[in-house]
Amino acid sequence: MAAADSMPRPGRPRGFDRAKALEVAMFEFWRRGFDGVSVSELTTRMGIAAPSLYAAFGDKRALFREALDAYLDSFGGFFEEALVAEPTVRRGVRRALRSAAVEYTRPGRPRGCLVLSAAVACAASSADVEALLRDRREANLAALRERIAADMAAGVLAPTIGADTLARYTGAVLQGLSQQARDGASAEELLGVVEAAMTSWPLSGPRPPDPA
Repeated sequence: MAAADSMPRPGRPRGFDRAKALEVAMFEFWRRGFDGVSVSELTTRMGIAAPSLYAAFGDKRALFREALDAYLDSFGGFFEEALVAEPTVRRGVRRALRSAAVEYTRPGRPRGCLVLSAAVACAASSADVEALLRDRREANLAALRERIAADMAAGVLAPTIGADTLARYTGAVLQGLSQQARDGASAEELLGVVEAAMTSWPLSGPRPPDPA
Protein backbone atom coordinates (compact mmCIF):
# COMPACT_ATOMS: atom_id res chain seq x y z
CA MET A 1 0.00 0.00 0.00
CA ALA A 2 2.80 2.38 0.89
CA ALA A 3 4.47 1.71 -2.45
CA ALA A 4 1.24 2.48 -4.31
CA ASP A 5 0.78 5.75 -2.40
CA SER A 6 4.27 6.88 -3.38
CA MET A 7 3.59 6.54 -7.10
CA PRO A 8 3.06 9.85 -8.98
CA ARG A 9 -0.62 10.55 -9.54
CA PRO A 10 -1.97 11.83 -12.86
CA GLY A 11 -1.62 15.60 -13.08
CA ARG A 12 0.76 15.86 -10.13
CA PRO A 13 3.78 18.04 -11.01
CA ARG A 14 6.86 15.88 -11.40
CA GLY A 15 10.15 17.03 -9.94
CA PHE A 16 11.02 20.33 -11.67
CA ASP A 17 12.25 23.75 -10.70
CA ARG A 18 9.04 25.79 -10.49
CA ALA A 19 10.84 29.15 -10.31
CA LYS A 20 12.91 28.32 -13.37
CA ALA A 21 9.86 27.12 -15.28
CA LEU A 22 8.07 30.37 -14.42
CA GLU A 23 11.04 32.39 -15.64
CA VAL A 24 11.00 30.51 -18.95
CA ALA A 25 7.28 31.23 -19.34
CA MET A 26 7.84 34.88 -18.52
CA PHE A 27 10.47 35.17 -21.27
CA GLU A 28 8.18 33.44 -23.77
CA PHE A 29 5.28 35.78 -23.02
CA TRP A 30 7.67 38.74 -23.11
CA ARG A 31 9.09 37.71 -26.46
CA ARG A 32 5.93 36.52 -28.21
CA GLY A 33 2.93 37.94 -26.36
CA PHE A 34 0.06 36.11 -24.70
CA ASP A 35 -1.61 34.79 -27.85
CA GLY A 36 1.68 34.31 -29.68
CA VAL A 37 2.67 31.24 -27.66
CA SER A 38 0.54 28.14 -27.17
CA VAL A 39 0.30 25.88 -24.14
CA SER A 40 2.15 23.12 -26.01
CA GLU A 41 4.96 25.53 -26.88
CA LEU A 42 5.10 26.73 -23.28
CA THR A 43 5.32 23.21 -21.88
CA THR A 44 8.03 22.30 -24.38
CA ARG A 45 10.10 25.34 -23.45
CA MET A 46 9.44 24.87 -19.72
CA GLY A 47 10.35 21.18 -19.92
CA ILE A 48 7.14 19.93 -18.30
CA ALA A 49 3.99 18.12 -19.40
CA ALA A 50 0.68 19.95 -19.75
CA PRO A 51 -0.85 18.25 -16.67
CA SER A 52 2.12 19.45 -14.61
CA LEU A 53 1.64 23.01 -15.87
CA TYR A 54 -2.04 22.99 -14.91
CA ALA A 55 -1.32 21.42 -11.51
CA ALA A 56 1.51 23.85 -10.69
CA PHE A 57 0.20 27.09 -12.18
CA GLY A 58 -3.44 26.67 -13.14
CA ASP A 59 -4.40 27.49 -16.73
CA LYS A 60 -2.50 29.62 -19.25
CA ARG A 61 -4.08 32.84 -17.97
CA ALA A 62 -3.07 32.10 -14.39
CA LEU A 63 0.46 31.33 -15.57
CA PHE A 64 0.54 34.63 -17.46
CA ARG A 65 -0.60 36.60 -14.42
CA GLU A 66 2.11 35.02 -12.31
CA ALA A 67 4.70 35.63 -15.02
CA LEU A 68 3.59 39.26 -15.22
CA ASP A 69 4.06 39.68 -11.48
CA ALA A 70 7.50 38.08 -11.74
CA TYR A 71 8.42 40.52 -14.52
CA LEU A 72 7.26 43.55 -12.54
CA ASP A 73 9.19 42.36 -9.49
CA SER A 74 12.40 42.03 -11.48
CA PHE A 75 13.05 43.38 -14.97
CA GLY A 76 10.06 45.72 -15.07
CA GLY A 77 10.53 47.52 -11.76
CA PHE A 78 13.02 50.13 -12.92
CA PHE A 79 10.51 52.93 -13.62
CA GLU A 80 9.09 53.08 -10.11
CA GLU A 81 12.57 52.68 -8.63
CA ALA A 82 13.81 55.67 -10.63
CA LEU A 83 10.92 57.87 -9.51
CA VAL A 84 11.53 56.99 -5.87
CA ALA A 85 15.27 57.56 -6.16
CA GLU A 86 15.04 61.16 -7.40
CA PRO A 87 13.87 64.21 -5.43
CA THR A 88 11.75 65.64 -8.26
CA VAL A 89 9.40 63.98 -10.71
CA ARG A 90 11.17 65.57 -13.68
CA ARG A 91 14.49 64.07 -12.71
CA GLY A 92 12.81 60.80 -11.84
CA VAL A 93 11.14 60.54 -15.25
CA ARG A 94 14.37 61.36 -17.06
CA ARG A 95 16.17 58.68 -15.09
CA ALA A 96 13.34 56.19 -15.69
CA LEU A 97 13.21 56.82 -19.45
CA ARG A 98 16.98 56.53 -19.73
CA SER A 99 16.77 53.25 -17.83
CA ALA A 100 14.08 52.09 -20.26
CA ALA A 101 16.35 52.83 -23.22
CA VAL A 102 18.98 50.54 -21.71
CA GLU A 103 16.71 47.84 -20.28
CA TYR A 104 14.60 47.50 -23.43
CA THR A 105 17.69 46.80 -25.53
CA ARG A 106 19.78 44.75 -23.09
CA PRO A 107 21.46 41.75 -24.77
CA GLY A 108 20.23 38.33 -23.73
CA ARG A 109 16.65 39.46 -23.08
CA PRO A 110 13.56 39.97 -25.21
CA ARG A 111 13.38 43.55 -26.45
CA GLY A 112 10.87 46.07 -25.25
CA CYS A 113 8.47 45.78 -22.32
CA LEU A 114 6.23 42.83 -21.50
CA VAL A 115 3.48 45.05 -20.06
CA LEU A 116 3.44 47.22 -23.18
CA SER A 117 3.69 44.52 -25.82
CA ALA A 118 2.25 41.22 -24.52
CA ALA A 119 -1.32 42.11 -25.53
CA VAL A 120 -0.52 43.36 -29.04
CA ALA A 121 -2.87 41.72 -31.55
CA CYS A 122 -4.74 39.85 -28.82
CA ALA A 123 -7.70 37.81 -30.02
CA ALA A 124 -11.19 38.71 -28.82
CA SER A 125 -11.08 35.65 -26.58
CA SER A 126 -8.13 37.22 -24.72
CA ALA A 127 -9.87 40.50 -23.92
CA ASP A 128 -9.41 39.84 -20.21
CA VAL A 129 -5.63 39.66 -20.63
CA GLU A 130 -5.67 42.88 -22.63
CA ALA A 131 -7.74 44.52 -19.88
CA LEU A 132 -5.32 43.27 -17.20
CA LEU A 133 -2.36 44.89 -18.93
CA ARG A 134 -4.32 48.06 -19.66
CA ASP A 135 -5.27 48.34 -16.00
CA ARG A 136 -1.61 47.98 -14.99
CA ARG A 137 -0.61 50.74 -17.39
CA GLU A 138 -3.42 53.01 -16.20
CA ALA A 139 -2.42 52.45 -12.57
CA ASN A 140 1.14 53.45 -13.42
CA LEU A 141 -0.11 56.58 -15.17
CA ALA A 142 -2.29 57.48 -12.20
CA ALA A 143 0.67 57.19 -9.83
CA LEU A 144 2.81 59.33 -12.12
CA ARG A 145 0.03 61.91 -12.47
CA GLU A 146 -0.20 62.23 -8.69
CA ARG A 147 3.55 62.76 -8.42
CA ILE A 148 3.46 65.42 -11.15
CA ALA A 149 0.53 67.21 -9.52
CA ALA A 150 2.31 67.18 -6.17
CA ASP A 151 5.43 68.80 -7.64
CA MET A 152 3.32 71.39 -9.40
CA ALA A 153 1.45 72.22 -6.19
CA ALA A 154 4.78 72.56 -4.36
CA GLY A 155 6.15 74.93 -6.99
CA VAL A 156 8.85 72.45 -7.97
CA LEU A 157 7.42 71.96 -11.46
CA ALA A 158 5.89 74.74 -13.55
CA PRO A 159 2.18 74.01 -14.28
CA THR A 160 2.45 74.91 -17.96
CA ILE A 161 1.07 71.51 -19.00
CA GLY A 162 -1.72 69.66 -17.23
CA ALA A 163 -0.61 66.82 -14.98
CA ASP A 164 -2.76 64.28 -16.84
CA THR A 165 -1.43 65.37 -20.24
CA LEU A 166 2.16 65.25 -19.02
CA ALA A 167 1.68 61.80 -17.50
CA ARG A 168 0.10 60.46 -20.70
CA TYR A 169 2.84 62.04 -22.80
CA THR A 170 5.40 60.20 -20.70
CA GLY A 171 3.46 56.95 -21.13
CA ALA A 172 3.40 57.49 -24.89
CA VAL A 173 7.16 58.04 -24.94
CA LEU A 174 7.67 54.85 -22.94
CA GLN A 175 5.49 52.88 -25.32
CA GLY A 176 7.40 54.33 -28.25
CA LEU A 177 10.72 53.33 -26.72
CA SER A 178 9.44 49.78 -26.26
CA GLN A 179 8.27 49.48 -29.86
CA GLN A 180 11.40 51.10 -31.26
CA ALA A 181 13.51 48.64 -29.25
CA ARG A 182 11.51 45.73 -30.67
CA ASP A 183 12.09 47.17 -34.13
CA GLY A 184 15.86 47.08 -33.56
CA ALA A 185 16.78 50.56 -32.30
CA SER A 186 19.95 50.70 -30.20
CA ALA A 187 20.24 51.98 -26.65
CA GLU A 188 22.17 55.00 -27.93
CA GLU A 189 19.42 55.87 -30.39
CA LEU A 190 16.75 55.57 -27.71
CA LEU A 191 18.75 57.66 -25.26
CA GLY A 192 18.70 60.42 -27.88
CA VAL A 193 14.92 60.11 -28.06
CA VAL A 194 14.72 60.44 -24.28
CA GLU A 195 16.70 63.66 -24.24
CA ALA A 196 14.52 65.07 -27.01
CA ALA A 197 11.38 64.08 -25.12
CA MET A 198 12.57 65.76 -21.94
CA THR A 199 12.73 69.12 -23.70
CA SER A 200 8.92 69.04 -23.68
CA TRP A 201 8.83 68.80 -19.92
CA PRO A 202 8.28 72.14 -18.16
CA LEU A 203 11.08 73.53 -16.08
CA SER A 204 10.50 74.77 -12.58
CA GLY A 205 11.27 77.24 -9.91
CA PRO A 206 13.55 76.22 -7.07
CA ARG A 207 14.67 72.60 -7.33
CA PRO A 208 17.70 70.52 -6.48
CA PRO A 209 20.55 71.01 -8.94
CA ASP A 210 20.98 68.43 -11.69
CA PRO A 211 23.73 65.91 -11.01
CA ALA A 212 27.10 66.71 -12.51
